Amino acid sequence: MSGQTATARWRGRLERFGSQLVAALTYPFSSGPRLVTTLVLAALTFVLLILSTFPTYTMQMLGAGVQRYLVQAFVDLFETTYQSVGVFGVGLIVAYAVLTGVALVNAAAQLRVAGVSSLSDLTGVVPGLLASGCASCGAGLLGFLGFTGALAAMPFHGDLLRVGGLLLLLFFLGRAGDPRQCRLT
Repeated sequence: MSGQTATARWRGRLERFGSQLVAALTYPFSSGPRLVTTLVLAALTFVLLILSTFPTYTMQMLGAGVQRYLVQAFVDLFETTYQSVGVFGVGLIVAYAVLTGVALVNAAAQLRVAGVSSLSDLTGVVPGLLASGCASCGAGLLGFLGFTGALAAMPFHGDLLRVGGLLLLLFFLGRAGDPRQCRLT
């Protein structure tokens, strides 16, 4: 009998987690201004991740003139990223950028609704941001940390790390739920 109650408890937890994840993922798309903010943050995240794939090249290009070479640097590095990780890897980077936009909009809403103390639910997003962020930008962030060859040595060009980071990000978004609602009620 206790096995059935434990199963029922886990099923209830999974259903609650699923509904909280859906609420967290749909909140940024529930109004025009939130949608625009989410998409702008996702686009900025994507551009930043692509530009950080080869930080030395990016710094040289932008040092020669931001307005003149920003687009060229982005296009060159996007092509390099695509050639390195393929469609699936670029898709994971896009997914990471969109989830980052969602997480940032949710964090801002939670901060506005409940104050600074409520951000403890979304602070858990940081490991997901770091894990998939390092993998999404290739050796860029790892290079800053001195681990330039680490991603190249990973199986599947780091796609497993990207997927793991995305799952971690989804887990913490699901744990936080709708930023307008208190989890304790």
